[in-house]
Amino acid sequence: MDAQYWDEKYRGTDQLFSGAPNAVLVTEAAELPPGHALDLGCGEGADAHWLARRGWRVTAVDIAPTALRRAAEAAPELADQVTWTAADITRTPPAPRTYDLVSAHYFPLPRAGDHAALHGLLEAVAPGGTLLFTGHDLAGLADHLEREYTPHDFYQPAEVAALLGEEWTVLVDETRPRTTPPPPGTGHTHDTVLRARRRP
Repeated sequence: MDAQYWDEKYRGTDQLFSGAPNAVLVTEAAELPPGHALDLGCGEGADAHWLARRGWRVTAVDIAPTALRRAAEAAPELADQVTWTAADITRTPPAPRTYDLVSAHYFPLPRAGDHAALHGLLEAVAPGGTLLFTGHDLAGLADHLEREYTPHDFYQPAEVAALLGEEWTVLVDETRPRTTPPPPGTGHTHDTVLRARRRP
């Protein structure tokens, strides 16, 4: 699941995702005061667009150039508020203690023995900031996804919650039904959601 894999996936269709922001983001971030957000795996930009229109400055990161180009072209009026960035955070961690919101929805962060990439993601949250990490409930995955990739190789929200230290307050750590239809054929009926706040 490298840059070539994802860019080919985007180039294989005119639009890979719905164009609507993730429902978990809308639910969990609607009441947060706007600041500087990091949108990881931003794809075609729906979450970044939603945040920017609510007053956030957004650094939107994806590994696929095609996705970033589409995201920028879809909302040129937000060019001053969103920085579209091609990066792989497993190789280049985000700036530490910078972001008031770090948002990662269905972001395939590979597990590693030293948790280096995960620690880099967590370290990006500023004091007083919020981590929002959402995944698919693995119990609902369709068989074809198991053949395409191995979801157990990637961090799940509950696992991330267990790795947080004393400087974090876990506000949400749960599995909940999706409020929007899953992509056809995937069986994603439930989401796993972690929302945590770094103490000031």
